Amino acid sequence: MADIEGRERRVLVAGVSGVVGFAAAHRFAAEGWSVVGLSRRRPDRLPPSVEHVAVDLADPASAAAAAPLLAGVTHLVYAALYEKPGLFAGWRERDQMERNLAMLANLLDRGLGGGEGLRHVSLLQGTKAYGAHVHPIAVPGRERNPRDDHENFYWLQEDHLRDRQAAGAPWAHTILRPQVIWGEAQGGNMNALPALGVYAALLRAQGEPLHWPGGTASISEAVDADLLARVLAWAADSPEAANETFNVTNGDVYTLRNVWPVLADAFGMEVGDDVPCSLAASMPAREPEWAALVERFGLAAPVSLERFVGQSFLYADMIGGFGQTALRSPALLSTIKLRHHGFGHCVDTEDMFRRLVAAMQAARLFPPRTGW
Repeated sequence: MADIEGRERRVLVAGVSGVVGFAAAHRFAAEGWSVVGLSRRRPDRLPPSVEHVAVDLADPASAAAAAPLLAGVTHLVYAALYEKPGLFAGWRERDQMERNLAMLANLLDRGLGGGEGLRHVSLLQGTKAYGAHVHPIAVPGRERNPRDDHENFYWLQEDHLRDRQAAGAPWAHTILRPQVIWGEAQGGNMNALPALGVYAALLRAQGEPLHWPGGTASISEAVDADLLARVLAWAADSPEAANETFNVTNGDVYTLRNVWPVLADAFGMEVGDDVPCSLAASMPAREPEWAALVERFGLAAPVSLERFVGQSFLYADMIGGFGQTALRSPALLSTIKLRHHGFGHCVDTEDMFRRLVAAMQAARLFPPRTGW
């Protein structure tokens, strides 16, 4: 697809197997862009028009070997992410930060030849930019706030981009800070939807309602992965987005506990009792039960819970407040800046859950809502 001046637009989505990259590939392809998806493996259900390049970004030689296949890329959506086993501890460990910086640098310097030909780079951050993982934050978090004084790979990657621009790189950049992201992706570390779908399916197979496994869930904001993908497509060519940072949320607030009836109905279940249970501790041992459901319903989902859910049972425990008996300080973000710069779309979070669960049922990634 060409821009208004007739120039070809070719977007590279790095991390296309993750929840953000997967949604972005679908969105850009639907809008007629030439799309290249980059990850170590080609994800299932990627649009046929999306070219896939297998790369290990942590390996400079792998990134360099991909360079001929990445020729002509004009836009980069960088959604690749490395998370250590155990998820949370790595957020504050320097070697994980350095690896995430190296992955971005390897792609820019080796895979994309220094970025020659690029016109725009989008980079993903999140609420950790405001220090939400180390201390309560001022509510709402605003993009104009001073940089929070803590070590984070966000700052390493952002400074790398800004240094490259200061040295004469011709492209603009946009930094997006989404809240908790929900969407279709397999094997992700921070996408709780597959985790909750497996939990619901196993309860239903036992004839149980959808029990609440958590504790006191925090007040939060959600981001529909497709809404975030729409922001990425808007930012790619919007002058208003050039060299700006934007928070992204659906536009409302929720707690997972309060939308539990919506999820129960989407899975075709009744709401059950409070039955505190760490999904991270209990679900892996139930893989044979999940495998039986995959066979029973002819699902396209992997039998392996690691391949399907990744580390997201841990993430679901956090979102659900497992082990929490008091309400934590909320980490809420302002999206006024994004709206003032011209992006006005929003999503009702309850509607998002209904649509996403139905879509994954239709794709045979979850058992059907009816017909058990």
